[in-house]
Amino acid sequence: MGLLELEGMEFYACHGCLESEKKTGNLFIVDFRAWVDMAGAIQSDALEDAIDYGEIYMTIKKEMQVHSDLLEHLAGRIVHAIERNFPGLSSFSIRVSKRRPPVNGIAAWSRVTLYHGDKNMEGKA
Repeated sequence: MGLLELEGMEFYACHGCLESEKKTGNLFIVDFRAWVDMAGAIQSDALEDAIDYGEIYMTIKKEMQVHSDLLEHLAGRIVHAIERNFPGLSSFSIRVSKRRPPVNGIAAWSRVTLYHGDKNMEGKA
């Protein structure tokens, strides 16, 4: 087993509840982590024996283009899309971060992390 990560995917999108967020947009960062069996790819050095990072990215990008009011909803849609497109992934997480969320004060980021499969993925790293 190995940890596959695709971190720091940047998307400019208009997610949020406020009208200003829907019009102006914001920077969102998405991080993907998955525990996968890499034995085949290690031996063969062949893409067909590995998870295609480009397909993971395109799956996430497609969901980022559809508006959500809540980060929870957005992250949930991404999880469901990855479940559909990559049924062999049994344990993965998605973290969606929103730059400078509209709060009554200073906050650099708001974040939501959802886990699919093994809820103790973080402890495996």
